[in-house]
Amino acid sequence: MSKTNVKILDVYPMRINKYLARERGVATRRGADELVAKGHVLINGRTALMGEKVQKGDHVELVGKTTSKNYLYYAYHKPVGVITHSPQVGEKDIRGSVTLPRDVFPIGRLDKDSSGLIILTNDGRVTDRLLNPDYKHDKEYRVRTFKPLRDSFKKTMEAGVNIEGYLTKHCSVRATGSNTFTITLTEGKKHQIRRMVAALHNTVVELKRIRILNVRLDDLAPGAWRLIDGEELATFISSIGL
Repeated sequence: MSKTNVKILDVYPMRINKYLARERGVATRRGADELVAKGHVLINGRTALMGEKVQKGDHVELVGKTTSKNYLYYAYHKPVGVITHSPQVGEKDIRGSVTLPRDVFPIGRLDKDSSGLIILTNDGRVTDRLLNPDYKHDKEYRVRTFKPLRDSFKKTMEAGVNIEGYLTKHCSVRATGSNTFTITLTEGKKHQIRRMVAALHNTVVELKRIRILNVRLDDLAPGAWRLIDGEELATFISSIGL
C-alpha cells in the first residue's frame, strides 16, 4: 500500500459546521449546526452565527451543555442492487439495510451495480480526509470485464485514461486472469473504473471494492458489517491524519 505525503491546500475560511466536524470532531455537520443554533459555539468570544466562516487562527469554543462524541466505525459489504444513499421509489439504500445507530452514515459511494467495502461512521471528520484526492488514499477494486484484456491494458490504464476530457491519475493495475484485474486508485471520479474500461473498448460486468487504506473486505458477506476497532482502527485513523 502506498502512502504519499502531500501538502493539502489551505481550506480557510471554513464554514463553522465543517470546522467543528472536520477539525474538532465534535459532531457531524448537521450536529454542529444544532450546536450553533443552540448558542453553544463561540468564535473569538462571541456567539457564532449559522453558516459563519472560521478564519485560520480564530479561537473556537464550545460552551454550555454539550456531550462528547462516541465515534463508531464499521466496515460494510454493500451488495449489488443497494443504493449508497438518496434512494428513489422502489430502491433500497444502506441506511434502510442496516440496524446500526441512526447517526452512522456511509463515506463515499458505490454505484448500484457495484458491490464491496463501504466505511460507515458517525465521525464527520472522516469525510474530507478520506474522499479528498489531495490525500492520495488507496482504494482497491476487483474487476471482471466482458472481453479479454488486451496486452496493452495494464500499461494504458496505469498511465492515465482520458474519460470525457479528464485524464485519470496514475493507478496500479494487476491482471489476475484473461478478463479480470485488480486496480488501486487514489481518486474517485463518478463511475471512474467503468468509464476507464469503456474508453479502452471493453465493458465492466462485475466490480467490487475490496480495500480502503488498511481496512479490507476479506470474507465479509454481502449485507453484513463489522466493527472497526483495535489496531485496525488505530492504523486507519493515523493514515487519514486524525
